[in-house]
Amino acid sequence: MAHHPNLDPELRAGAEQAAQMAEVDLASLSYEALAEHRAQLNAMLAAAPRPDTTVSIADRFVPGPEGAPDVRLRIYQPAEPGENRPALYWIHGGGMIIGKPDMDDGMIAEYVERLGVVAVSVDYRLAPEHPHPAPVEDCYAGLAWTVKNAAELGIDPSRVAVGGASAGGGLAAATVLLARDRGGPDVAFQLLVCPMLDDRNVTPSSHEFTDAVVWPRSANLYGWKALLGDRMGTDDVPPYAAPARATDLSGLPPAFVDVGELEVFRDECIGYAQRLAQAGVSTEFHLYPGAFHGFDMMVPDAELSRRARAAREAALKRALGI
Repeated sequence: MAHHPNLDPELRAGAEQAAQMAEVDLASLSYEALAEHRAQLNAMLAAAPRPDTTVSIADRFVPGPEGAPDVRLRIYQPAEPGENRPALYWIHGGGMIIGKPDMDDGMIAEYVERLGVVAVSVDYRLAPEHPHPAPVEDCYAGLAWTVKNAAELGIDPSRVAVGGASAGGGLAAATVLLARDRGGPDVAFQLLVCPMLDDRNVTPSSHEFTDAVVWPRSANLYGWKALLGDRMGTDDVPPYAAPARATDLSGLPPAFVDVGELEVFRDECIGYAQRLAQAGVSTEFHLYPGAFHGFDMMVPDAELSRRARAAREAALKRALGI
């Protein structure tokens, strides 16, 4: 694959590594093959060592949406007991079709260690077995339980941020919209890391990156199709499935949005951040030059990756009064 001329030199190694790994072409998989691929990824994740941390990591099953199964929450707490701590409610990525909270253990443990927050990560149901609204309803149910049980968890319910990356960023935005429209729970801040927001796939960047380093257009179409089926791209898609569809963004909590220059999500993230600000929502936005989707995870020691992590941490500190 020829590299984009704007690719950051430090990130080039990550791009070359991705090419060598010869990732599975998700868009070519049947849904049966996707399930097998997901199982293989989960097995690899289960075999991986836990991060070297003093943070307590424990799973808990809590009530899911009405008529649905319980939801697994992964709870991360500082080593020292405390109360009235700020909290980060986290939603993992994976294009709506793969992933689980465990894959973010290292990153979330760092947030807990560095910021002193309690973190809660939700294991939402995945498409296509569980299309919309199952994923976002699981996320909302987990958030509602977390805030309701804030005292038990040592959380200050007035200082809860909702965040996520990629598909998780889109689900975070959707969960915050649901919380606003259902009258709670209150959310202090939304941290949207390269969020997946728009099923229509009509922006210039959604057409430009057919050969992206990570998550090309074909994979994005596949993920949205799994979530929405034949509704994808039609007028029959609510904002709780694709937050870019929301016509009213007023009354939402302050937001942080970031995205790489060289990824499908670039323009929908730019547009969403702009519309948040126009709706009166205090919004911080970062466009990382020469960066591809997930660059900070693939090349964590690059200067751009360090800047991205520092910006997110600084935003959480300001928003949560840390």
